Amino acid sequence: MARVVCLGEIMMRLSTNPGTRLDRTNQLEVYYGGGEANVAISLANYGHQVQFASKVPNNRLGQAIAQHLHSYGVFTSHLLENQGRIGTYYVEQGIGLQATNVIYDRQGSVFADMQELDWNVSELFEGADIFHISGITPALSKQWQVFTIKLVKAAKNQGCKVSFDCNYRQNLWSQKEAGDFLVEILAHVDYCSAGKLDAIHLLGIPEESIDTDIRHYYQEMNARFPTIKAFYSTHRTVHSTSCNELQGTLWIEGQYYSSKKYKIDPIVDRIGGGDAYSGGMIHGLLAQKSPQETVEFATAASVLKHMIKGDCNQFCEAEVIKFLSQDSAKINR
Repeated sequence: MARVVCLGEIMMRLSTNPGTRLDRTNQLEVYYGGGEANVAISLANYGHQVQFASKVPNNRLGQAIAQHLHSYGVFTSHLLENQGRIGTYYVEQGIGLQATNVIYDRQGSVFADMQELDWNVSELFEGADIFHISGITPALSKQWQVFTIKLVKAAKNQGCKVSFDCNYRQNLWSQKEAGDFLVEILAHVDYCSAGKLDAIHLLGIPEESIDTDIRHYYQEMNARFPTIKAFYSTHRTVHSTSCNELQGTLWIEGQYYSSKKYKIDPIVDRIGGGDAYSGGMIHGLLAQKSPQETVEFATAASVLKHMIKGDCNQFCEAEVIKFLSQDSAKINR
């Protein structure tokens, strides 16, 4: 299996139970997660040797994060500690026609406020096959935009492939700022998670019509960034907060692939579903599965994530493959 490095902020998530308003609750469920950390856990579940690099507080919350990562087999020798606070976010869990609402409280966290790259980048990427990072990290600050470019260049200089998830967050930066940064970083990327809205609103690719297939936008992105070997995303139809349809898509070597379409009803927890898809996609590419096998595996992994609480995928490769082959939700005895 491959050696993987993921880098980003991991936060504490505080969630209400479905049907309970955030300002009326007297208890919150605690989880830990972040885009890159969730991908790291998925890849560790699939047998890869995964290092997660970040910075956390040197207190019991930082220890809890390390324990969370260790429990899934993720290595934390590049998990730095310092005095300060952990980034948090609050989730008012929706149900039915009521949407899920998220409130972020991450400004001033020990990770977001980093002023220097405190890792020895040569050691960080030594022997690594792939480096994964997302657009959430450079959105944290101007400094992190500079750091992200330095990191991907260092990874490439050591022969490491780069995986990048656009993961646009409108509460962190504008579409123009994100788009300008994407144009710079995508020249150094090998695998990219980007969908139709990223192509139109961040990369400035003209919208043909509302019904234009995603493959058109993959073709356009591939023409602009020909060094990127694979583009991938999911197409989601939202019937309600509790019921979605999901289909995975992949563009690789000039060819388009799509997965079986799944109806997920009921959804237990949608947060982290995209990270589970990215983790499954990266695994398929690293394991040299066929493109069709890769998109089917990644989509199944994402569907499974929707059925459990918390940010991260908790299924191993064998369980995802078994899910792909089953015809019903019978009890496995």
